[in-house]
Amino acid sequence: MLLLNPGPVTLTERVRKSLLQPDLCHREPEFFDLQDEARARLNGVYGLDPAVWTPVLMTGSGTAAVESMTAGLVPEGGRLLIVENGVYGERISQIAKQYRIDHDVIHFEWMQAPDLAQIVGKLDTAGDRPYTHVAIIHHETTTGRLNDLSGLARACRERGIGLLVDGVSSFAAEAIDFNDSGIVAVAATANKCVHGVPGVSFVMVRKDALAKAASRTYYLDIARLAKLQAERNTPFTPSVHAYYALVEALRELDDAGGWQARHAHYGALAEQARAGLAALGIDGALPPGESSVVLRAYKLPAGVDYPRLHDWLKADGFVIYAGQGGLSKELFRISTMGNLTAADIDRLLASFARLVK
Repeated sequence: MLLLNPGPVTLTERVRKSLLQPDLCHREPEFFDLQDEARARLNGVYGLDPAVWTPVLMTGSGTAAVESMTAGLVPEGGRLLIVENGVYGERISQIAKQYRIDHDVIHFEWMQAPDLAQIVGKLDTAGDRPYTHVAIIHHETTTGRLNDLSGLARACRERGIGLLVDGVSSFAAEAIDFNDSGIVAVAATANKCVHGVPGVSFVMVRKDALAKAASRTYYLDIARLAKLQAERNTPFTPSVHAYYALVEALRELDDAGGWQARHAHYGALAEQARAGLAALGIDGALPPGESSVVLRAYKLPAGVDYPRLHDWLKADGFVIYAGQGGLSKELFRISTMGNLTAADIDRLLASFARLVK
């Protein structure tokens, strides 16, 4: 079965076999060697300076990393502006509300790109309660839209505001300008573009941002996690075998040519799928230039509802994803993450052709 959903992904045999490692106590030096390698390799994905950036690992899904980032890096007395244009922006709003973080929301429709001028206008009219942070989703998998970070990062930098990025489904496959000091943290996970397994996520965070971190959480306290990991320690029992898989996946990513090569591979598969579906009369929900290479949303074929499409493709060995919320009756989504080849996309398109003929 090939997974075309937005994570977890179809694993390579190399990563799958890495799970068959010896049982390992998380208090032994061998585990801390593993943890150190994971952190060093995460910095290496985008060539980050370890004097400036530190990866903070945690056991949990990508949402755990987003929660840790949001709850920890907006300080007590800080104020957060959340950019919403899909389910995952709305999730950050729910996190901020849960932790009683002073925040506002600037909302855009799910099929709409965030408008930088409107966001900047909101920042510049904050009055005597200025925003300390902005949060945005990089790749909003609700629609497959890749939100632009560059303009917003520049606007944040110019105003001394920290940009918090949900990079859960873009890290290791899309360009992220970590050199822009407007970006202070990026949350991500092992089981999407990195091609690891579920169970470990991480936040790439500037060390100077950690110095002002709040401590609203216990298990996900980003400052404590960062401090202990830098000391070759851990506060809790991590998902040890998921760490094995993360390290092997990062080695494999490096061997394959890094995030740029992965971006190119995903892009070729995504374009192959888009062109093949278009030839069958199945249109994309967004123009290719507005979509990520990781996942794209498509309009359901005429006369075919999602349950029928899902079950048809699953019988042929493919798992896809429905549209979310009000889009569930209009769209379906195909991800090109994981151990997929052009031949796999050819088989997928042949399955579609038999359905809509």
